[in-house]
Amino acid sequence: MQMARRNILAGGGAIAAALLAGIGTSARATGAVRPVKPVVLGHRGCSALRPEHTLGSYAKAIADGADFIEPDLVVTKDGVLVARHENNIAETTDIADHPEFAARKTTKMVDGISQTGWFTEDFTLDELRALRARERMVGEGLRTESHSYDGMFRILTLAEIGDFVAAESAARGRIVGLIPEIKHSTYFAAAGLPMEDRFASELAASKYLMNAPIIVQSFEIANLKALRGQLGDRPNVQFMQLIDDDGLHPADVLKAGGTLTYAEMMTPDGLAAIATYADWVAPWTRQLIPLGDDGKLGEPKAVIADAHRCGLLVGCYTFRPENQYLAADWRNEAGVNARNPEGSVAEIRRYLAEGLDGFFTDDPALGRRAVDGA
Repeated sequence: MQMARRNILAGGGAIAAALLAGIGTSARATGAVRPVKPVVLGHRGCSALRPEHTLGSYAKAIADGADFIEPDLVVTKDGVLVARHENNIAETTDIADHPEFAARKTTKMVDGISQTGWFTEDFTLDELRALRARERMVGEGLRTESHSYDGMFRILTLAEIGDFVAAESAARGRIVGLIPEIKHSTYFAAAGLPMEDRFASELAASKYLMNAPIIVQSFEIANLKALRGQLGDRPNVQFMQLIDDDGLHPADVLKAGGTLTYAEMMTPDGLAAIATYADWVAPWTRQLIPLGDDGKLGEPKAVIADAHRCGLLVGCYTFRPENQYLAADWRNEAGVNARNPEGSVAEIRRYLAEGLDGFFTDDPALGRRAVDGA
């Protein structure tokens, strides 16, 4: 028997263990079943303390209690899915220090934005193996612990991440989920490197990923619909529609000449449309509770309640522990780049009080504290 996709998270470890043992439970999807506790989503791993999308970042996130870790997925020249936040790797690797690749620096339009740098689709996986990851955020006193790991870790494939999470889950005796973001689908398809079939094949090739909780996320719409068509009958897979700034359009909508904005997607009608192909909706934090002129949190919007009425679970991105990223309610006097763990926990709890079902955090240990009440 199979379990409805939307019930996966509600039962916690027992259901995940049943899934891994190949035993489903019978249920019918009649709407989102909220998790027992909000799920902690390790944003690019533990990107506050380790360079993002590295084994170090994912290991720290799992050790600190993340329920899911996030690989952002882009494509290499030879068609391999690798974990980078963007296909432009100028900021997140040491590629500028490799003279053999200097001639490949270029300028491209990616989803309507001009970028200069080095792009994964211009390199084979073997070439990318020569690079090492580094912390992308720079500034005096900003993420100094993460910077101490610069140059230690290489770029990972999705297959390698799946194997690593399987090993960590076995060693720790708890199921760790994966929440991959399919990046720039429309752009990569136009470049002759469509991602959806590759992603589905990677899941099928991994015994762990065929059974572990998976939430597929994207800022685009068509790729989620396509992947739902391929993967939607699997009891371990859910889908998350990400929401960008109000006035922007999903890249696939823009490419097709459409006019739909993210603001329209956040209306009751827009959320009802999302619920036809996704299980989650995830705007950024300030779209749920905006900041006032004083930098403090204002009145919450109705998005969470509206989404729940449509049968959607609600997540958000991204809680970061430094003062500069906190609402003024919880900043301290340590400086804009200073870590403020207590302030971050307090801010997360304010959002949880509105009914969030999950959230991305750069520091999963703080997210775990916020959820568990420690």
